[in-house]
Amino acid sequence: MSIADLIIKESKKKTLHFSLLDPDKQSPKVAGELAKIAEEAGSSAVMVGGSTLTSCKQVDDTVKIIKNNSKLPVILFPSGAKFLSKYADAMFFMSLLNSRNLGYVIREHVKGAKFVKQVGLETISMGYLIVEPGMTAGKVGEVDLVKRDDIGTAVGYALASQYLGMKFFYLEAGSGAPDPVSDEMVSAVKQKIDIPLIVGGGIRNIKEARKKAKAGADIIVTGTTLETENNLSVSLRRLVEAIEE
Repeated sequence: MSIADLIIKESKKKTLHFSLLDPDKQSPKVAGELAKIAEEAGSSAVMVGGSTLTSCKQVDDTVKIIKNNSKLPVILFPSGAKFLSKYADAMFFMSLLNSRNLGYVIREHVKGAKFVKQVGLETISMGYLIVEPGMTAGKVGEVDLVKRDDIGTAVGYALASQYLGMKFFYLEAGSGAPDPVSDEMVSAVKQKIDIPLIVGGGIRNIKEARKKAKAGADIIVTGTTLETENNLSVSLRRLVEAIEE
């Protein structure tokens, strides 16, 4: 069974948690330690990527050490074709739908397609939408941010992703956002689509994570929390338990 099919199957049983690690935010060694903690806490996958990467070596080194420390699937969350790694288990082949730059919509995908084919990396198609405030991801991605209360536009993007054949849809407020995507937007999107809904950005605590799960998120992603939490093993375990309830 492919990683995508396994995720879809498991997400029908409970809300899943993915841990996002940015190779530009910590050393490969620390990333490996965080991945081990995430696995023990009940996270379902490790996403690797970031908006400010500078080399493929960063990604390769991080992925290899994560795989040495954890049995969780490692899924690339790439910002461009030059940040792909043959050592990962899969990658989100994602289109940044509201970017003004065609590179993030489709052209980086064209650049990376031959490499993906050559190394046999599993691709998981995904529509990716950045909602205000967007943070660094919105700036680097040259995004026309969707307003927090513009639920109709978010639903339109989500349905378009599904009709284009994408397997997942991701609502993102940006790493470190002061506020996550609203519960109303999550709920409205979930009610209209038949593919799994991923929600990330600004989800810093158990209360927010639980609210997103109740609103309809199939998968909740946390990243900045992993970088700053002092007692990560306990807090992450409690967060995972809260969204699975």
